[in-house]
Amino acid sequence: MQIIIEYESSWRNSFLDGSNNEPLPKGGRNFIASMTTLKQAGNYKKRDVSKDTVMGILNRLIGEQRKLYQARQDKEYYFSEIEKILKDEDIIDKSTISNEMVYIRNISGSTDQNSFTGMIKANDPAFKSEYSSELWGILWLDVDEVAQFICDEKYQVQTDIELDPISVCGQIELLSAEKAIDAVDSVKDALDILQSKFDDVNYLNAKEQLPLISLYASALYLQIERLSKKYDLSNALTKSGGLSGISKRGFTKKDFMDRYTTGSKKLIWGNPFLLKEKKKGEGEVVSILSKASGQLIINLNISKEQARDLEEKIEDAGVSSFYLGKKGLAYVTDIR
Repeated sequence: MQIIIEYESSWRNSFLDGSNNEPLPKGGRNFIASMTTLKQAGNYKKRDVSKDTVMGILNRLIGEQRKLYQARQDKEYYFSEIEKILKDEDIIDKSTISNEMVYIRNISGSTDQNSFTGMIKANDPAFKSEYSSELWGILWLDVDEVAQFICDEKYQVQTDIELDPISVCGQIELLSAEKAIDAVDSVKDALDILQSKFDDVNYLNAKEQLPLISLYASALYLQIERLSKKYDLSNALTKSGGLSGISKRGFTKKDFMDRYTTGSKKLIWGNPFLLKEKKKGEGEVVSILSKASGQLIINLNISKEQARDLEEKIEDAGVSSFYLGKKGLAYVTDIR
């Protein structure tokens, strides 16, 4: 028996982790096609027509509404014998692949790392208190000065910068964008002090260099410790005694601005399905959505009686069109 299917615009990528062949986890399968998660190894998933795809189609054609793994668990599963004899060479996929830029809707509730909503609390006490210049002024010191501050408890910090959430956030972003530096001379001395003070923090990257933002962020926490001896810093700190959005290693803009705005964190509506990666010998490789159109031929090595019964079930179900894999349009053109 041969079933011939024509299809158009079948998506050949997956945006979720896990598998259709297993029960859904409590919170559902995770969305892995955001701009951040797509960069992680293995999250750009290509999908081709497989035996599972074909079995899903056959079940759909006879009117089965359950997921494939659920249908397979049924003692009266119609295709139990056919599955045993169906081989990869019985599946012929004649497809033409095209690539297309698409915008993927993200309904996972993720928030934008670099955006915020609402009005800015420009006069928040964290920026207008007696200690504010001494605290945030750390961010405007040069590298040698911040190293000197870390090594000398009596070092005085002041700044003439007009302090508010935006000016502080902007300066931290500039520091975050700077390249990592070698830990030598005064920076090495400062790093030794930080490592003894904050022994749970791993400061150096894979190249044994120090990200500049880590030096400044830890200096802020060192200054909090020093200023707490003469000021009440409670209106600048979180319940745990830290700075919102600032750890001893780095900075997250959305968490920082969440404390200093009247709105909530900005939800991500979606993003382009786009992966840029550098490969040795190839340079920058850009991967986007793959779509396939073509013909799928399914050859079933079954008896005439089985073929007639299957064809009858397909006709009775009357399924006119369906998805092949994900999205697109597919329909049966011939049964032989």
